[in-house]
Amino acid sequence: MRRDVLQVLQASPELRQYVRQHPVWYRRLARDPGQLQAMEKEANYFYGRTLPQRVEKMQNQLGLAMMMIEMLRMGQATVAQAQGGQ
Repeated sequence: MRRDVLQVLQASPELRQYVRQHPVWYRRLARDPGQLQAMEKEANYFYGRTLPQRVEKMQNQLGLAMMMIEMLRMGQATVAQAQGGQ
């Protein structure tokens, strides 16, 4: 493998770990170092760093927050009804 590719892998622990988990990239990068960008793109997808994945994660977190707020509102309404009924 070329030194420049090795330097990129050594500089980024996550890319190095990705290559270790997907050893096919050792061969691909040794034969064609130009595929480094393709490997980085696949690694970003693997680690969930693509824009659609981040948007989906944000939507899930927002949905959870909205559900918690709704549960708090229902709890407050129940307490208000219980106090009003006394």
